[in-house]
Amino acid sequence: MTFKNKKQEREIRNRIKRSKGDLIFDVVNAVIMLMVAGIMLLPMVHVLSVSLSSGPESVKGGFFFWPKGEINFIGYETAFKDPLIMRSYLNSVIYAIGNVLFTLFFTSLTAYPLSISEFRLKKFVTIFLTITMFINGGLIPTYMLMRDIGLVNKIWVMMIPFCVGAYNVILFRTFFTNLPAALREAAIIDGAKEIQVFTKIYVPLSKAIFATIGLFTLVSKWNDWFTALIYLNDEKKYPMQMILRKILFNTAGTQKMSNEIMNMMSSMKVTSENIKMAAIIITILPVLCVYPFLQKYFVKGVFVGTVKG
Repeated sequence: MTFKNKKQEREIRNRIKRSKGDLIFDVVNAVIMLMVAGIMLLPMVHVLSVSLSSGPESVKGGFFFWPKGEINFIGYETAFKDPLIMRSYLNSVIYAIGNVLFTLFFTSLTAYPLSISEFRLKKFVTIFLTITMFINGGLIPTYMLMRDIGLVNKIWVMMIPFCVGAYNVILFRTFFTNLPAALREAAIIDGAKEIQVFTKIYVPLSKAIFATIGLFTLVSKWNDWFTALIYLNDEKKYPMQMILRKILFNTAGTQKMSNEIMNMMSSMKVTSENIKMAAIIITILPVLCVYPFLQKYFVKGVFVGTVKG
């Protein structure tokens, strides 16, 4: 390679050096991320392996990288024989989807006025919401409130309360603020109402933030068992996480085992470890199926609040 002058030669060599440094950084970064991914996957691999292992092998202990003994699905069959599992699965789906819809609806409606500069109560509402991030009413007063308004042991207690959070409102407000104000002004001049501006302009342009908050909410509600523990008394209304909790503490689940299951356990065709691990896989499977398709929105959710406050 020939150079016109020494200055050009230094510039090109510096670029080559930086390129090598970038390559090294990428390699090191990839290795570290693969190690972290492996550490995250190991517990899941162990749980899946134990759930598919034969009865005698599953109770020996140790870490499983692969199912031991004869591979069988009796643990999954046994878990689904609990009559409450399918009902609790349906309950979890209803609670998660309902909570997502309520959260997106009320949170976006709350954030929209806060993104408009001429809204007079903007500062007051923002301060009020910010205070709730540091101070809450406490568990006992909250339970008394839910009892007084008739939500205890009702399915609505799993969907409506706490659907508007200050953090989500701030994310929505920041995203709305970053949209061109000229769009709203032009629509208002053409005679559009605020609700029309919100539904026909802001919502279609805000699919990313809706997907981000929706995914946050879906994962959070799907993993939520504490709300059901506090406010629900009827097992028929329990989400899957509560049933899983009972299975982990008591292999029989919420009811007595059938004679068929007892005979299989006594003959070591299936063990309590098979049933517990199978129940864990059944519970986390929906999130594993949904998350890869919406993972990119988590990144957008992290950076959406870093442009404007």
